[in-house]
Amino acid sequence: MVNFLIKHLIPHSDQTGDPAVREAYGTLAGCVGICLNVLLFIGKFVAGSIVGSIAVTADAFNNLSDAGSSLITLFGFRLAGKRPHSDHPFGHGRIEYVAGLIVSLLIILMGVTLARESLDKMLHPQDVTFSLLSAGILAASILVKLYMYSYNRALSKKLNSSTLKATATDSLSDACATLAVLISMIISHLTGLRIDGYAGILVALMILWGGFGAARDTISPLLGTAPDPEFVKKIQSIVRSCPVVTGMHDLVIHDYGAGRRMISLHAEVPANGDILATHDAIDLVERRLHDELNCHAVIHMDPVETDNAAVNAVRQRVLEALHAQMDSAVSIHDFRMVTGPTHTNLIFDLLLPMDSPLTEEAAKKQAEAIVSALDPHYNAILTIDKGYV
Repeated sequence: MVNFLIKHLIPHSDQTGDPAVREAYGTLAGCVGICLNVLLFIGKFVAGSIVGSIAVTADAFNNLSDAGSSLITLFGFRLAGKRPHSDHPFGHGRIEYVAGLIVSLLIILMGVTLARESLDKMLHPQDVTFSLLSAGILAASILVKLYMYSYNRALSKKLNSSTLKATATDSLSDACATLAVLISMIISHLTGLRIDGYAGILVALMILWGGFGAARDTISPLLGTAPDPEFVKKIQSIVRSCPVVTGMHDLVIHDYGAGRRMISLHAEVPANGDILATHDAIDLVERRLHDELNCHAVIHMDPVETDNAAVNAVRQRVLEALHAQMDSAVSIHDFRMVTGPTHTNLIFDLLLPMDSPLTEEAAKKQAEAIVSALDPHYNAILTIDKGYV
């Protein structure tokens, strides 16, 4: 059904990097979620009233809260699709993450409420009436929730959306929770054991687990998570494919919501090249990054000597020494050598891995000592960089 609606309601559905297309996907997912969850609420509420089960009734209201969550998701995607303006020049894409966080908090609230009601049911157990109607409604509910999990998971992968991923996880938790309720109702019917409250606690724990997991997934991009490695590889591939680029470093990716990413980087280019031709080539790289990855790119050109055999040889010696005595993951860039009558200045930037245990001051002192040990006349003048990808 969802694929049919996508085909007929979302033009250019394959262009998922387009904010407008993303908004259309989110709107569709929200509307389908609202309709299905309202139908499930009605069916479970009727079933819970017939059999007198707090677990079934609570599960019904959980579906009603899911409908509210789908409504928030819908508005979140719609607001995230608003055009940038003077107060928010980078757009409103992060509202999608805020909507996901609100959905997570609602899930957690519902889990706490259900746990309290189930505890009361455990202390004051009541008989549960079994009926084929209620069992059939619960079984149908499980199938519907598994279907919702399937399409939300597929859309979350297609859009790389933490909000839809949280919705998919919640749907799977609901399916497991409803299965627990159905099993408890059958056991109570066959054995007479009053385990309705215990099943309710199990449902509550599943809901809470899904809620906390969803909150974690939505808080991470709000705080500023590391970029997707595949996205980084695509950037590197496009930049390095430019004939005048001999190396790249200091890549920084700012995420203002899906489809609203800004990147900056330094590209090393030959110092003896034609400056106008080199600049034109870098402009073309920026345009490719925009067209192919839907991001705004700013590239700073770093001129380096590429045909000086002496400089290249010293650079290689320094790099090998740093790898052997410091950290095999470090790298250097913007390497220059200024030779004088008493000493030679080696000027470069040293890039430390983000998880390096060394402080910047300690790394600088260690690197200076390593360079001096190569030749007493070498004087290292270096800047410590931290990698953001």
